[in-house]
Amino acid sequence: MGNEELPDEEGRRLAARLAALRAERGWSLDELARRSGTSRSTLSRLERAELSPTAAQLGRLCTAYGRTVSRLLAEVESDPPGLLRAAEQPRWHDPGTGFVRRSVSPPHPGLRAELVEGTLPPGADVRYDAPPVPGLEHHLWVLDGALDLALDGAVHRLAAGDCLRYRLHGASGFHCPGPRPARYLIALVLP
Repeated sequence: MGNEELPDEEGRRLAARLAALRAERGWSLDELARRSGTSRSTLSRLERAELSPTAAQLGRLCTAYGRTVSRLLAEVESDPPGLLRAAEQPRWHDPGTGFVRRSVSPPHPGLRAELVEGTLPPGADVRYDAPPVPGLEHHLWVLDGALDLALDGAVHRLAAGDCLRYRLHGASGFHCPGPRPARYLIALVLP
């Protein structure tokens, strides 16, 4: 269930885009609920901008729609420029876990790679049931703190400076064991 935090203007644009994606496919709320594992009532509230999605909900919706979270968030922006100053880089906050996602280089229709910075507070867990795009190549570099990354039944304990390269085919989980927040950069390369 999502947090009761009301979306801001960007959140309202995201809600409208989620509703449009469902309409483009001709899916009912029941069909999207079946495909995403998110309740019909939650989907309805998300599409009406009555609540903000959690990272897990956004991940499940992106999996159903076959796109990365970065690509979805870029779709609610105007045409992304080639140069993005730090202050202009889109940020998204998960109201449920405190996770902050910053699109360092938002996706562009003609390009296959993007950079995403993640910050997890101590003790936070973010889990994804499936990748938004199977076989998505990741290069995860921990910038600060420690991160436990669960992939294919194995947990990788990563410290500042460590880098893990992998292709995402199944469920994944991110956990910050603390005591400091975990800050990391992921380079995503679409297949």
